[in-house]
Amino acid sequence: MTRVFNFGAGPAMLPTAVMEKAQQEFLNYAGMGASVIEISHRSAEFDQVINEADALLTELANIPDNYKILYVHGGAQMQFSAVPMNLINRLDARKAAYIETGNFAKVAAKEAARYGDINIAASSEASDYDCIPDFDVSGVDADTSYIHLTSNNTIYGTRWQQFPNTGDIPLVADMTSELLSREIDISQFGIIFAGLQKNLGPAGLACVIVREDLLGLAIPETPNLLNYKTYADKHSLANTNNTFAIYMMKLVLEWLKEQGGVDAIEAKNDSKAALLYDVVDNSDFYLGTAQSAHRSVMNVTFNLANDELLGKFLSEALESGLYALKGHRNVGGVRASIYNAMPREGCQTLADFMLNFEKTNG
Repeated sequence: MTRVFNFGAGPAMLPTAVMEKAQQEFLNYAGMGASVIEISHRSAEFDQVINEADALLTELANIPDNYKILYVHGGAQMQFSAVPMNLINRLDARKAAYIETGNFAKVAAKEAARYGDINIAASSEASDYDCIPDFDVSGVDADTSYIHLTSNNTIYGTRWQQFPNTGDIPLVADMTSELLSREIDISQFGIIFAGLQKNLGPAGLACVIVREDLLGLAIPETPNLLNYKTYADKHSLANTNNTFAIYMMKLVLEWLKEQGGVDAIEAKNDSKAALLYDVVDNSDFYLGTAQSAHRSVMNVTFNLANDELLGKFLSEALESGLYALKGHRNVGGVRASIYNAMPREGCQTLADFMLNFEKTNG
């Protein structure tokens, strides 16, 4: 079997070792004679799975004791509704501030507007989201319930290099495309959420890390299965959760620990991204789409100076085993998503291809 280097933005590649272990255990989990996808979410065996996932995530992300880990239905976009439902009435004013740095931040703000008064506190839309905008928390009303940002922008290839100090206003971060790819101080945030499909596991589920004092604040119209307190009180098992996704996340976390943890994977990720950015920075053939000071390590985005060569670039890349490099329709060009599971060999192969393609077509 020949496997490609999968640069897809999500659902993204998983570590081969994780998929092989899942394959080995699939029909007979823990000697039960049944698959992990067949056993009860209330069984002792699955209770061990979710407890191990909790413990691994707590260790790897260095989560403080006053936070809860939730496994929530619907992926990250469901959290665009869940966050305001659970937090927008924290100060009875139903106000929140959003920082727009790309498509998903914009969609999140639009969804939140269903539930209260949303202030766009900063935006880089005017420059086509090629940077993280300047943000001054002093311009945010004191009765704002929370401030929302998207830490890494998969479509535009930017990320927050440092996070703002929002004082007494809880900071909420959508970290779907970078959670556990670099070290983060969890205590800076009131809520962090991430869809699993980039760095944590298969699509369809979100992991939410929420400070305990922010539980129990949901607006009355919040559905039970969007209420964070429901998940916290029932260990995310108020109904039948996506048990397979939680199991797969546990395997990914085990793999990440074997790699040396977040500190080690961050160094590998920086090195991988540098291989590609070095080609772009030293060429007039390729044009980066993000300002260099704001560039993402997870999503490397660029265009070809001669856009007519894009189709040829993508087709020849695919023939070379470099899969899913087409940029998002909002930006075009090329996007290489190089999440934790992407080996350095994949980035080196792409960098070599880029150099050879330029030599042949430049």
